This record gives sequence, C-alpha cells and structure tokens, in this order.
Amino acid sequence: MTLPHLLSRAASSIILAWGWKRAAIALLAGALSSLAMAPFNAWPILFVTFPIVVWLIDGSGAGKWRGVPAAAMAGWWFGFGYFVPGLYWIGYAFLVDAQTFAWLLPVAICGLPAYLALFSALGFALARLLWRPDAMRVLALAVSLTVGEWLRGHVLTGFPWNAFGYALTEPLALAQSISLVGLWGLTFIAVAVFASPAVLVDDRADTRRRWVAPAAALGVLIAMAVYGGIRLQLTPTRLVDNVRLRIMQPDVQQDQRFNYSAKAEVMQKYLTLSDRSTGPHATGVRDVNLLIWPESAFPFFLAREADAMAQIAELLPKGTILLTGSVRPPEMPPGRRITRAYNSIYAIDHDGSILQVYDKLHLVPFGEFLPFQNFMEKIGFVQLTKVQGGFLPGVKRQNLDLPNAPPLLPLICYEAIFPDEIDIRGQRPGWMLNLTNDGWFGVSTGPYQHLQQARMRAVEQGLPLVRAANTGISAVIDPVGRIVGQLGLGLEGVLDATLPQPIPPTVYARVGELPAAVLVALSLMLVLLRRRPSPR
Repeated sequence: MTLPHLLSRAASSIILAWGWKRAAIALLAGALSSLAMAPFNAWPILFVTFPIVVWLIDGSGAGKWRGVPAAAMAGWWFGFGYFVPGLYWIGYAFLVDAQTFAWLLPVAICGLPAYLALFSALGFALARLLWRPDAMRVLALAVSLTVGEWLRGHVLTGFPWNAFGYALTEPLALAQSISLVGLWGLTFIAVAVFASPAVLVDDRADTRRRWVAPAAALGVLIAMAVYGGIRLQLTPTRLVDNVRLRIMQPDVQQDQRFNYSAKAEVMQKYLTLSDRSTGPHATGVRDVNLLIWPESAFPFFLAREADAMAQIAELLPKGTILLTGSVRPPEMPPGRRITRAYNSIYAIDHDGSILQVYDKLHLVPFGEFLPFQNFMEKIGFVQLTKVQGGFLPGVKRQNLDLPNAPPLLPLICYEAIFPDEIDIRGQRPGWMLNLTNDGWFGVSTGPYQHLQQARMRAVEQGLPLVRAANTGISAVIDPVGRIVGQLGLGLEGVLDATLPQPIPPTVYARVGELPAAVLVALSLMLVLLRRRPSPR
C-alpha cells in the first residue's frame, strides 16, 4: 500500500471517529505535541499531530450547530493532552511542603491543564466557524489557534508557557525569525506549517493542487533557516569592555530557602561560593564587577538584617556591585507587624549601601498571591510562598542604572516569558537580567522550558540576557540567543563571563506585535473572502 493510501485511510479513520475514540485521538495528539518543547525539541512530530488536528475538525461537521461544540470538545482534549505532560513539573512545588500542600497535587497537575485547554477549545471552535473543505482551512486553523494562544497569554494575568511558536526556536537559526514577528507571529507560522500536510489527502474536487500548501510550508522553513543562518553569521558575539560577571548558583533546597533557622548556613554558603577561585590566576570576587545571586535568595528580609548586610559589605571589594533577589517589606511604622512583602532585586554597593531596588510587577497566581486573597485565606488557603496577604506588585518596570555597567532591565522569575511586557522603546537598556528560583520544580523539564523561553526574549529584543537561577539553569545569552556560558541544572558553582554587547533594535523591538497582527488579519481576510458564495 502506498504512502498516499495510508495517509488517506488514517485521515478517514480520524474524521469518522466519534465518542471516546475521538477524545482519545485528540488527547494522544496533544500529548505527542508536547515533545516539540524543550528539552526534547522534537518539533517534526508536529507534522503528524497538527494534520490530525485538521482531520478532527473536519470530522466535527457531523455534529450539531455546524460542528462547533464537537470541535471545541476535541480542542479541549487536545489541549489537556498537551498541557499535562508539558506542565507536570508544577506538581513538584506542592511537594516542597508536602504536609501542607500535597493534597493539592492532583489539582495542580490536572486543574491548570484543564483550564488552559479551554483556550485550545476556543481555537478549535473558532477554526470550525471559519472552516472550508479546501487548503484555506490550514490558514483558518493558524488564525484561530494564534488567537487562542494570545488570549491564553493575557487572560487572568496570562500564562503563555509552551506557546506553539516555541516549537520553531530550535535550532537557533529558525529562532531568529522571532526578531521579526515575535512569539505570536511565530505561533501563526508554526501552526500553518505543521498543519499543511493534511491537505495531501484532500479530495481533488476541493483542492486541485494539493502539493501547494506543504510545498509552501517547506519553503517557509527553508527561508527561516536561511535568514537565521545569515543573521547568526553576520552577528558575532561582541563583549562589553571591562564588565566581568560572576553568577552564583547555590543549589539550595527549597526547605532551606524559606527556613529562618538556616540563615547562617545559607549566608555562609553564598559568601564562600561567591569568593571561590575558578582558575590558577583567579582571585575570587575581586575579579568581577557584578556579582549576581538568584531570586528570593534569603530566608529573611535582607535589608533588615544588619549582620548579613555587613557580611556582604565585607565580601565586596571596591568597584563590585551585588545584584540579588530578596523579599522586601513595605515601608511601615516601627513595631508594626509585617504581613505583606515585595519580591525584589537589590543593587548593593561595596559599602553595604542599597543603590537601587526593583519590585516584581507580574506576580505568580497561587505562588505569590491568591485570587480573592482575603476570602481564600479566611477559609484556610495559603499560596505556596506562605506570605500572609500575598505579595505586593511593583509599580513600574524600570531600568536599573549601575555605575560600572550598562543599564539593565530586571525580570524576576516568569516575567521573562511575557514578550509584550518588555516594552523598552524610549529607554532601551544594554542588557536584561533574569533572576529566578526554579528550585521549586526539581530536576524536571520545567527549568529547561523556562530557559528556552527567557532566551527568546534576547532574540526578540536584540539584547543580551543574564540569568541567575538557584538550582539552574544559569546562563549568559548573547543578543541572537547564543549561550555564551551556562551552569547546568542541579549544580552548585559560579559562572564567570563577560557581558555581551547588544545589537541595534530588532523589528519586533521597534514595532512590537504589528507584524503578527498583520499576518493574522491578512490570513483572516483571505479565509473570509474564500467563504463568500461565488456569483452566479
């Protein structure tokens, strides 16, 4: 039996499937699609799973109300299958304090994917409304899923983790297109490209030139690879003179990081690691301008611990600045009990003075705050960080201006996964700093995914990104996404590096989401024009 016949039989089986078989096919297709994300990066699997999506929506036409509910249900099962294996690592956070949170583990592993799958369901339903029996349905799917993914990245504070566009970010040459169209434009391209083989089994009466869509998709991939290869070739890594970095990765377990009694032990580890000599001619922290510690580094309020600030001052030689994460209490009258705090970055000088502070703007739901916080606390719920009242959000995203380095844009934890929140027009920094604590998620796929997504912010903006993570993966990334230096997951140590130089602002940095919006709008117009009845 020839390949076209096998494809045709497979497509017919999927189109005609109903009930639990249809749900199982969608679930399996979603689960396999998660392999396209880091650390596997097996994106060719999407050439199999996205045609299945097309055929599932083809088969929805047998249902009521033009097949929209059936398409939505298939989309929900696909999304659930995609997000459970893609986000299983979130469950690790509920085991850090298992006595308090372990009972919520099934809710974490299944509840969040069930919610996120609603956006996949919406994408499938919108696609069904625009559906045609010809090749234009590939564009309809790309438009609809891009809208669904964009909404997922924005509704209820947003969570654009593992957006489909990230499938085209490895190898690095393919990722360069994100500097033109951004994440949502790349998501549109990914869906259209990977869904295109579905057209090969179309009826010739519906699609006369069935080879055009997959050939065009192949052409797009080749063009992306060529553009990316040329961009990488023409953009070597250049380094900033006289700016030497040291990233300290302590690999401290979560139960220590939030245990005040471990204060002395944690502090001593930081000090010892930070001053470690890494070569025969190295002199520890005296070799660097910027010492960088990860997010929420201390089990105490750093600025209120005079002995800790004195130890930091003793560690830092003149001309060296410490950039560190820390929980920061709000300004309050003396003696008043602290019930809320900021998740912050401090810039600390060699004499122990605090030069600047940045407070995290985009807080993590259920990790740093609870929806309906007061009510949830009254009935016994607390967020994972156990800060009564929840963390306070910062007021403004702003650069930190340092005396011995270019100005930097601070990003704490998952702030680095929101591309359209890094709006730096008019105040472009020289680099971005991402402090995070992925120790919540153990040795899992989560930290690899987080690194990959943060890395794309560098490519989008044409800015280097420096990343300090408690348990890894710490890295220094140049403005086209090359990893200049890296400390692997679960390792203790220091990473010494020179700061890469930025490049001129990218198309995305200058115009934001406009190219993606144009792609989606033009494609929608084409689909709608083809749906118009032909004049008699």
